[in-house]
Amino acid sequence: MMARASRKSGGMGLQRSGGMLPWLGLAFILVLMDQFTKVLVVGYYHLGDSSYVTSFFNMVRAHNSGAAFSFLAGASGWQRWFFTGLGLVAAAVIIWMIKSHPGQRLFCFAMACVLGGALGNVIDRILYGYVVDFLDFHSHGYHFPAFNLADSAITLGAACLILDELLRVRRGR
Repeated sequence: MMARASRKSGGMGLQRSGGMLPWLGLAFILVLMDQFTKVLVVGYYHLGDSSYVTSFFNMVRAHNSGAAFSFLAGASGWQRWFFTGLGLVAAAVIIWMIKSHPGQRLFCFAMACVLGGALGNVIDRILYGYVVDFLDFHSHGYHFPAFNLADSAITLGAACLILDELLRVRRGR
């Protein structure tokens, strides 16, 4: 039996039954992919090792004890537990938001990406005390800060949240 579709003010406008399980499944897959890649990097690279891949991309092993762009990385260690707790609180809020809006596909996709990325980095903080980064993009001597798949999922989720809001505002006119 097909799910009924109806117009809603949020998400992509389509409301479908199915609940939050698909979105939690997506988040789980993202966590698995993130942790799998980090296990490979930790297994094959020592801290600071780098491999040339293309003229603009290297694989590296870097540790980030701070947040985005190494914010608070130089703090005395309290930030590990602060960012772990913040990630867990964010995960709980995101799960509640997905539960509240399970049929708003773009919104829930975005939330699932942020959830998977946040949990991937929380796992690193618990296991290692830092986040393992390994993607190093560069051009003309400038290196963008190294990042990982969890960070990519969070960024994709944030971009989708912006798109979702722009579409919602546009539909409201």
